[in-house]
Amino acid sequence: MAGDHSPASLVEFIARAIVNNPDAVVVTEVDDGQLLELETDADDRGRVIGRQGRVAKAIRAVLGASRDGADYRLDIID
Repeated sequence: MAGDHSPASLVEFIARAIVNNPDAVVVTEVDDGQLLELETDADDRGRVIGRQGRVAKAIRAVLGASRDGADYRLDIID
């Protein structure tokens, strides 16, 4: 991640810090790069969503506040 300041790398960095299995975190850009899909281990999915979606909302807020992330949407894949 050193030197890579893309919105996908930001989401990946945050998600890896939250989950128990960081090696299973995959962030994919789709929809011409305007959509980020976050995949995690099934056991960690609740960690990145949080109670009532609070963690997911916080990740989206950080993404939106970042220099290049304001135009991106984030989906957490089941």
